[in-house]
Amino acid sequence: MAFSMMQLFLLGALGPRLVDRLGVTETELGLTTTVGFGTAAVLSPVGGRIVDRFGPRRSLVALLLLSAAALGLIAAAPGVGLLFAAVALGGVPQALANPATNQAILAAVPAARRGAVTGTKQSGVQLGAFAAGLPLATAAGLVGWRGAVGAAAGAALLAALWAWRSLPADGAPPAGRAPARGGTGAGKSVGPVPWLAGYSLFLGAGIASVNTYLVLFGVQRLGLGPAVAGALIAVLGVAGIAGRVGWSRAAVPGRAEWLPGGLAVGAVGAAALLVAAPYAAPLVWVAAVAVGVCAVSGNAVSMVLVMQRSAPGRAGRDSARVAAGFFAGFALGPPLFGRLAGSGRYGTGWGLVAAEFALAGAVALTWAARDRRTREGAR
Repeated sequence: MAFSMMQLFLLGALGPRLVDRLGVTETELGLTTTVGFGTAAVLSPVGGRIVDRFGPRRSLVALLLLSAAALGLIAAAPGVGLLFAAVALGGVPQALANPATNQAILAAVPAARRGAVTGTKQSGVQLGAFAAGLPLATAAGLVGWRGAVGAAAGAALLAALWAWRSLPADGAPPAGRAPARGGTGAGKSVGPVPWLAGYSLFLGAGIASVNTYLVLFGVQRLGLGPAVAGALIAVLGVAGIAGRVGWSRAAVPGRAEWLPGGLAVGAVGAAALLVAAPYAAPLVWVAAVAVGVCAVSGNAVSMVLVMQRSAPGRAGRDSARVAAGFFAGFALGPPLFGRLAGSGRYGTGWGLVAAEFALAGAVALTWAARDRRTREGAR
């Protein structure tokens, strides 16, 4: 999970260097996210079917090899054109990540432990944010940004070898399946999936804007140095790891349905702190923690819900549909924010992020209320 999005976290963390040394504009920086996540959103439904057909081990090895190739292309990019091509290639492992890892959990983890393990694996995305924001951003100051990205590509190759040697063979019987709740049969989509996809669309738009522009905001508006501003992504990543693990453990049936909406409401407060940060700079660090604990954790809880509610044989496809909504949000959010950042209107941009989080909360809470009424009516 960390490597599936590493290239985009690196582009955010290295944003000031790319703007200064590669001639990338603020708008083009946002468009790299659009290209990567747009590719992932389009390919996610296909990715889910591929994982259901070929199995999680083969899919995860392919994911890691493609991540290594995308990172290698970024390290070699002479300009924005090849940078766009690299992040488009990086959209393929993003499309495979959630279906493949969810299927791996179903194959290897007993039902009673799946919520906790799902939260831990979803925190891998934030591990990637931490790696991009602290060790790799620091390495960029020592060996150059190309050397730092090249090191990440080598690490992805080692991870591919580990996945092939360590994961259960594809086709092995599952470790035990909890009964699906709320499904409508193996041939139909489960009830919450369209709602969770809509929730993920708005949530992803807000998170992507924070990921892409938080470091640049720290440098341009708060007067932080590139390395210190890069640490904001690391702080967000650590908070996201803790939030994803903790909230996924708490996402038991009966409570899990309400968590996505509650976390989105908390994320609105985090965006408000970013609006206020130019007047009290330390608030940006509090905001980074709050985005990780609230907004970033919402995606992990939605994946727990998918695994709780998916009918047998549909986990890969249902995961892919929810992930497609999330990736579409990641594709749409940064270009809108980039136009505002390019004209210096960061406050308006963070207000837009707050509105996106509010819409996510409205979708999630509406579904949770409808789901409760449906279940009470069935008793």
